[in-house]
Amino acid sequence: MLIYATHAGGRYLPLEESLAVMPEGKRGFYVNITNKCNCACTFCLRQKKQMAESSTLWFHGQEPTVEELKAALDGAPWAYAKELVFCGFGEPTMRLEVLLELLAYAKKLQPELPTRLNTNGLANLEYGQDITPRFAGILDTISISLNASNAQRYYELTRAKYGLASYDGMLDFAVRAKAHVPHVVLTIVDHVEGPEEIERCRELCEEKGLTLRVRPYEAN
Repeated sequence: MLIYATHAGGRYLPLEESLAVMPEGKRGFYVNITNKCNCACTFCLRQKKQMAESSTLWFHGQEPTVEELKAALDGAPWAYAKELVFCGFGEPTMRLEVLLELLAYAKKLQPELPTRLNTNGLANLEYGQDITPRFAGILDTISISLNASNAQRYYELTRAKYGLASYDGMLDFAVRAKAHVPHVVLTIVDHVEGPEEIERCRELCEEKGLTLRVRPYEAN
């Protein structure tokens, strides 16, 4: 399913409705490819946010095929796009082969359009190998959920499938991604952690040569 975020508050709308509400101006095109996730974050929108059925990111029934997703990209009004983002209520790398095929396809369709992946950064743990080289040339920005400055707090927040080892795995993924993706950004959500923890995260990112972005929390 292709959706838009029409403003900074993150209101998701189907393509046609987005154009009706905001007929002018560029916006991000968001692609959701799966419900699956290897985390169960305490603050996740899939548990907290109530969404209208017409604009929900949740797939009821089968997840879309590659052919359906490519068709959605083929029919997208690219003149209104400022960025193509793979995200959703699931973790996109849980369908890694689909994600990679769509990223490559999008780059052929729109070579100049920036691409971004929003991820929890646990793909190397999921697949038991370094998958970051596969993003070279097809992904411009990777946004990784840092969430905390230490493994214990990270696990309390994310309840990640791989336990306390998830934190170091995520950081290693971020550092490795720098060799293949031009922009690597780590994120933490405000109103989840206080200013002291955010500052510790900032210092951690500086030590590793990574960029930190503080994301606004989306309430229901």
